[in-house]
Amino acid sequence: MTKIRVLVVDDSSIARQVITQALETDPEIEVVGSAPDPYVARDKVMSLKPDVVTLDVEMPRMDGVTFLQKLMKHYPLPVVMVSSLTQKGAETTMAALEAGAVDIVAKPVMEKHNLADITIELVDKVKSAARAKVHPPTAGSVIKKSRPLTSMIATTNKVVAIGASTGGTEALKAVLSRMPANSPGILVVQHMPETFTKAFAERLNMVSDLNIKEAQNGDSVVTGSCLVAPGNKHMLLRRSGARYYVDVKDGPLVCRHKPSVEVLFNSAAKVGGKNAIGVIMTGMGADGAKGMSAMKESGASTIAQDERSCVVFGMPKEAIKLGCVDKIEALDKIPEAILAFAK
Repeated sequence: MTKIRVLVVDDSSIARQVITQALETDPEIEVVGSAPDPYVARDKVMSLKPDVVTLDVEMPRMDGVTFLQKLMKHYPLPVVMVSSLTQKGAETTMAALEAGAVDIVAKPVMEKHNLADITIELVDKVKSAARAKVHPPTAGSVIKKSRPLTSMIATTNKVVAIGASTGGTEALKAVLSRMPANSPGILVVQHMPETFTKAFAERLNMVSDLNIKEAQNGDSVVTGSCLVAPGNKHMLLRRSGARYYVDVKDGPLVCRHKPSVEVLFNSAAKVGGKNAIGVIMTGMGADGAKGMSAMKESGASTIAQDERSCVVFGMPKEAIKLGCVDKIEALDKIPEAILAFAK
């Protein structure tokens, strides 16, 4: 078995040690080297030829985003950003995802050495990154507002549930930027650590006609709104009379994730029934596949992103295998498919 070769880049020797220890708990991963700054990292990328790089956001001599941009231009390969749980760190990390990073993990809290807490997430995301199709961003791929589709729908009682993982941040931006202001209420689960989801929602809000925010417990799901599940919390759809709202709550990992797409889709199946539309997008693993099957059984309409446009064709593939997908669409066709089902 060929191991996944990883280069760990971080200016903190303790962080490099903790990340290396976490990754090497998995027999499929080999840390082939580490680097304290981007200049050393550049040389080691050339000499060691790793499959995946973990990259600290904030470093001396050259920040992580600048190095990432240079890496994507000259030596594109999958990069997982490691960022502190600060608002500034979260905003910088969003820029890194736009610059071509495939995923993010929260930096381990060094004084606690919570190795067990970060190991599952770090290992899963490195394995997922190793399978990712890396597309270096083009010169025009900065944040910009797309022209939304013209919708023929009136205000409806439809509700849209979307789940994504690796590659999902940019894929969701592509979809939500094209949804018109009178779209049905949308709920999004993107696998992402806490703190980052607020910055992610704010960034999405800049490029969309929808009102996009990080969900809070009890928020209403209304026409033109989009609620993003907060990191480290599950989000469920609830109904009271004719109105939808969300429950945001703690709980165990489901399908190795929190928030979990499975949790959202199962709630949409129970509460939304035939009024729900489920969309499963790029990401590794099977989170959401059984939940989409439950949605289909309850009468919901279902959409999966196609293999060609996925960064990682995992979650959609598992849903397709279960036979619960009505439409398999390229990324740029998903907004139209949602609106067609919403009529």
